[in-house]
Amino acid sequence: IKTQNDSFGALGSVLLISFILIYLIMVALYDSFIYPFVALFGIPVSAIGAFLALNLSANDITLFALLGLIMLMGLVTKNAILIVDFTNQLKAQGKHFKEALIIAGKERMRPILMTTLAMAIGMLPIALAQGTASEWKNGLAWVIIGGLLSSLALTVYLVPMVYDVVDGLKAKITKKGI
Repeated sequence: IKTQNDSFGALGSVLLISFILIYLIMVALYDSFIYPFVALFGIPVSAIGAFLALNLSANDITLFALLGLIMLMGLVTKNAILIVDFTNQLKAQGKHFKEALIIAGKERMRPILMTTLAMAIGMLPIALAQGTASEWKNGLAWVIIGGLLSSLALTVYLVPMVYDVVDGLKAKITKKGI
């Protein structure tokens, strides 16, 4: 139990460090400290789906499930990056941010859908395995499947809404000259 608690504590630290590193990489990508937060809004939504999938599949939170949560952070952020980055490109071409969000949502929906479903379907053999010691790895697969599917359903709507709010606030602040 002591070793398990030490491992969980170490993985909690890794989870926090990975969150910070993802944020810093996106700060470098966007040259902004604000837009990375928009992309990171998908992570809590995916965590909800991950824990719901673990609960529905009657799996425990194991070391492998926590590793799946760390993997999930990168996978979910990728979907949000696709939307935010394409929106920023369209804004740079002179489109209004609301129009750019609508176009980005339509254009990036297919790649997000394809990669998410491919990953979720690819994890099914691990999730449904029943061999020796498979119960250890089943949690990892269910975390990824549940997190990806919930983020697919909600991130496609949540990220553009948060982007809209952030960009609207940013426009108001720059208009006031603060």
